Amino acid sequence: QVQLVESGGGLVQAGGSLRLSCAASGRTFTNWNMAWFRQAEGEEHGFVAAEAWTDHNAYYLDSVKGRFTISRDNAANTVYLQMNSLKPEDTAVYYCAAGRSVRVSQSPDDYDYWGQGTQVTVSS
Repeated sequence: QVQLVESGGGLVQAGGSLRLSCAASGRTFTNWNMAWFRQAEGEEHGFVAAEAWTDHNAYYLDSVKGRFTISRDNAANTVYLQMNSLKPEDTAVYYCAAGRSVRVSQSPDDYDYWGQGTQVTVSS
């Protein structure tokens, strides 16, 4: 059974940092695009970051560029999201996802596997 399990969320003050992890099991995701989405209360899933499996290029939501970094450790079958300079508006449940689209997609519909999410709360 394929599973993606996120961890690393929590409560942090504005300006602080968190590192989210997404551990995959049941298959390897070396040849999959890996992404992070987030869902704030009352909103739909929104794209945050993704890394292409083909060339490992990273793509980011404009509002997180320069603050967030996506990376992966294929040997550990784990994807990370380093989040620095956090802002209250970053508060959301963060999900990792895996997809096989030819080009990295910002649409949740193009991702086949999802984790259960981890809560990130940034206080002002």
